[in-house]
Amino acid sequence: MSVAPVEVDSPRSEEKTTPDKPWVAIVWNDPVNLMSYVTYVLQQVFGYSRRKAERLMLDVHHKGRAVVSAGAREEMEHHVEVLHGYGLWATVRQDT
Repeated sequence: MSVAPVEVDSPRSEEKTTPDKPWVAIVWNDPVNLMSYVTYVLQQVFGYSRRKAERLMLDVHHKGRAVVSAGAREEMEHHVEVLHGYGLWATVRQDT
């Protein structure tokens, strides 16, 4: 007994898939830490060059916050814990 070939419709979906949005670690401005200290911490924690760390620190100072890292949620949570250990105000959120 032979089976005749059957034409199969491809599934169609109206749903749009969006790629996973990365999580971000944000450092917030605070009245306690010196700008030089924030620069130092960003260099120590993330290995940023002095120039990049200073640019991020200036964003924190002038804009009130700066995204200092992006990636998987667990990694960003770890970064925030480390930043808290240095006394910086930092949070994690999903990027918009």
